[in-house]
Amino acid sequence: MNGNQQELSSSNQTDPTFNYMKYVQKPIEMYVFIDPLCSECWALEPYLKKLYVEYGRFFTIKHVISGQLTALNPNGLNKIKQKKPSRLAPFSTSYEDLDYPWVPALAIKAAELQGKKAGKQFIRKIQETLFFDKQNICNEEILLKCAAGAALDLEEFHRDLFSETSKRALQCDLKLACEMEVDYTPTIVLFNQEVEEDGVKLSGLYPYDIYEFVLKEILQRTPIPSVKPPLINYLKLQQTVGTREVSVIYDWSIDQTEKELKKLQFQQIIERIPEKNESYWRYLGTV
Repeated sequence: MNGNQQELSSSNQTDPTFNYMKYVQKPIEMYVFIDPLCSECWALEPYLKKLYVEYGRFFTIKHVISGQLTALNPNGLNKIKQKKPSRLAPFSTSYEDLDYPWVPALAIKAAELQGKKAGKQFIRKIQETLFFDKQNICNEEILLKCAAGAALDLEEFHRDLFSETSKRALQCDLKLACEMEVDYTPTIVLFNQEVEEDGVKLSGLYPYDIYEFVLKEILQRTPIPSVKPPLINYLKLQQTVGTREVSVIYDWSIDQTEKELKKLQFQQIIERIPEKNESYWRYLGTV
């Protein structure tokens, strides 16, 4: 099984009576190759979220670290020595001997040791911190804030950051990217575990319709999208969202999205965080 992109054939199968209970074990594996420093990977997030909202019952997502990291020498990881962690003391590993991209990458692997959900929340936090707050995600204090914001166990995160386990996990990611011939981020590779066919690879950033089409093709069915949750429920789950993200997920124009969000702002359920290129909204809760 490899990640080479195959030519897609048209599928018009629609089966409203399809028994979804068959897919308690989700049939599609989706590998999402990202670089935590890549702006296109950040731009991909709304599409992934919409895909999960509508079709998440069919697939699992595994984030794999790739990107400019592949240009670094993986043997450099072996030069990082694990230090005995003190109680939330500053990291004792020197960054001077460490190429910058290794730091957030290792942090992601350390977060994932606390579970898939923890890893995804941490990735979200460091991307928000880099692209929204414009902060240095290599800084030890910033990483700890991201870990706290993702509700991680900080002592465990500190202990795992430069551990052999995290380094091996990152090396496995880089090896997987090499095996699947991933040389660009973001790249998505999808496999259907129920059929013996090559995976489908999408390199780069595409409109949402393309991801939806490819998912249906590899699923070999045309399922009905799940009903989207009420906006307030989505905001409560995500805590911080961008106007574009909400627009993509709910199929609203930017004007309509702003209108709906301002209603919740007026009720003091969310607050607006203006940025240069886009507004973001933080969930405050009901008053």
